[in-house]
Amino acid sequence: MKRRDLSALIALAPLADLASAQGAPVEGKHYIRLGQALPSTPGKIEVVEFFFYLCPHCFAFDPVLEQWVKTLPADVTFRRVPIGTQAQLKLLAKAYYGLESLGQTHATHSALFNAIHRERLDLSTEDKLLAFLGRIGQDPAKVKQAMNSFGVQTKAQQGLKLAESSGVDSVPQLTIAGRWRTGPGIVGAPGQAETVSGQQACAVADFLIKQARGKA
Repeated sequence: MKRRDLSALIALAPLADLASAQGAPVEGKHYIRLGQALPSTPGKIEVVEFFFYLCPHCFAFDPVLEQWVKTLPADVTFRRVPIGTQAQLKLLAKAYYGLESLGQTHATHSALFNAIHRERLDLSTEDKLLAFLGRIGQDPAKVKQAMNSFGVQTKAQQGLKLAESSGVDSVPQLTIAGRWRTGPGIVGAPGQAETVSGQQACAVADFLIKQARGKA
């Protein structure tokens, strides 16, 4: 999959246009209510993205999501949760959490997506993954130690449990306030450009954030 230059396509104004053009999002069509609300931090509305690096749809959604996250107000928190039970997905999830613990996801998140989907690099083993991270300025020894720490192992397991509790059955998906989930695959129409589906998902998430505040 090739990503076009999204600088002209990803504007924040169209999100409101998409929402108004569609009318108010409809439960069961544009978003799904979780069977049981998950614990949340009082005074905060948490948005969680479930993804994995091998997913081409996550790759397409990522630049749209990055722009949207920059617009989130102070009472909204955002975090990513990498999931997957296959060996390579587990490896990449550990890498994400390890790099997060080192404060390096800002420098590596897009690079990992690009390496897999643009450069078609094989990052299926720890040695290959660490070699790539070394080439982009990371310390392989530090990353390896972080990846294999007890804390990272625990986070990876907690991420899988959270995805299961949230009813996540595909990626990318967003959960909002531990009460609803949406995503490009939920809101998008067949054959629709993935950029548009991503923008629509963010517009629905905006609506749900207002719902969480009781303002929609």
